Amino acid sequence: MAARPAITALGGGTGLSLLLSGLKRAEVDVTAVVTVADDGGSSGRLRRELGILPPGDIRNCLVALADDESLMGRLFQHRFADGDLSGHPFGNLFLAALTEVTGDFDVAIQECSRVLKIRGAVVPSTLEQVRLWAERMDGSEACGETNIAAGFSPCRRVWFDPVPEAYPAAVDAVAGADMVVLGPGSLFTSVLPHLAVPEIAAGLQRARGLRVYVCNVMTQPGETDGFCAGDHIERILDAAPGGLDVVVLHDGVFDVATLSAYRALGQIPVHIDDARIAALGVRVVTAPLADAQGVVRHNPEALSKVLIDLAYEQLRTPVPRSVEQ
Repeated sequence: MAARPAITALGGGTGLSLLLSGLKRAEVDVTAVVTVADDGGSSGRLRRELGILPPGDIRNCLVALADDESLMGRLFQHRFADGDLSGHPFGNLFLAALTEVTGDFDVAIQECSRVLKIRGAVVPSTLEQVRLWAERMDGSEACGETNIAAGFSPCRRVWFDPVPEAYPAAVDAVAGADMVVLGPGSLFTSVLPHLAVPEIAAGLQRARGLRVYVCNVMTQPGETDGFCAGDHIERILDAAPGGLDVVVLHDGVFDVATLSAYRALGQIPVHIDDARIAALGVRVVTAPLADAQGVVRHNPEALSKVLIDLAYEQLRTPVPRSVEQ
């Protein structure tokens, strides 16, 4: 039987969980490395009130790797509507309770993984409390993921204060992968925070596997206003010089009404500037990857197919028929 490629995906937010939902059905071994910079919503409240790491992105990744029909998976995503628990998903509270009972956030994740019977592994990028900072193009600075995303000028760079140590399992997952995937997700608040952890950035630079960046389909106000694909790639390479081999880009049509709605919010499709990308020495893979009606986001099945093909190409092994179909 052919070897199964090991894929390590680095990200956070909706983008990472969307990717995992597509990869979990394939003949691959998946590890999700999740950023812990979130400071908004239920995660932010639990972080401030209990002093734990933000559980929301971890929860979403755990559920994404669980059985789609799992009652526990649906229970973890149940969000309370009334009372003191209003706004809290059950899974966040479950992770918070397990953290207090076991005394370790990583042990809580492992126990939740067993409860949900996930197909893969989920680990945080660090176990330290971190504050994410961003410098914008206009020279101003913002602290906190929520404040960064709410700004009006695109970002130049992000960093952590204090600089955290990486979670060892995250470093091992990058080192041992046949393919490391960055994104999709918010460039400055989901992707680049991983590279603000020095050991992870260094690990990506020396990784033996194929290093792939999945670029967002649309620009994001307060983070990547006016960015072309080359701008996204340059920010990755600024944080981890030489740490990227392939960029995966959406190339397809959009619904006119959908584009108009996004333009009204200050978002436009990310332009593919081929000559600039070629000058950066990164291979380009394009495909129609986005669900382009109503909400523009990557289609999990289309994206996972492109990534699985790349992973098996890296192993020089044919893609199993069960994956092709």
